Amino acid sequence: MSEISILLLAAGSSSRMQGQDKLLQEIDGEPLLSGMCRRAALTGLPCYVTVPSHSHPRVTATGTATVVPVADAAEGMAASIRAGVKALPSDTEAVMILPADMPDLQSQDLAHIASHFHGADSPILRATSSDGRPGHPVLFPRRCFAALIQLSGDQGARALLKTVPVQDIGLPGQRALTDLDTPEAWAAWRAARARS
Repeated sequence: MSEISILLLAAGSSSRMQGQDKLLQEIDGEPLLSGMCRRAALTGLPCYVTVPSHSHPRVTATGTATVVPVADAAEGMAASIRAGVKALPSDTEAVMILPADMPDLQSQDLAHIASHFHGADSPILRATSSDGRPGHPVLFPRRCFAALIQLSGDQGARALLKTVPVQDIGLPGQRALTDLDTPEAWAAWRAARARS
């Protein structure tokens, strides 16, 4: 497989979590961020994780991933993307970007997206739900890196995705969409998981 890196975005403030850190919420006895880093590592691809600072409590949950502090994390998602892409080795051919608060994504989902990458001329690859709604992760070939490090604000790469060819890759169910930003979302997700 070509040199693809995984970039987990974990520098947000959890501002909607009423004082809790969503990425340190426990699932099956480990923090969500630990689980996400472990799943990324199981793909065999190098994993990078953005965090607010080297001293942030999330750092202890990153496992073997390379930690990338984001000094201007308060700006939003674009700051994480910029810092993460700048931290990648020069021989990186593509980066798979996803928020770290997506507990339904599995190692095989990340590997499935990576398997569709076919080198420098590959389109951007975007995961969708089984019914076709766009979500994460999104894999960007190297030719997009210059645009990624110019992003600003909290909209991530949405504007970029509207201007270039994108190939959608379906994942099972709602895995590409489920992110947990509020205590209510966590409660609903845990209840649904308990029922299944």
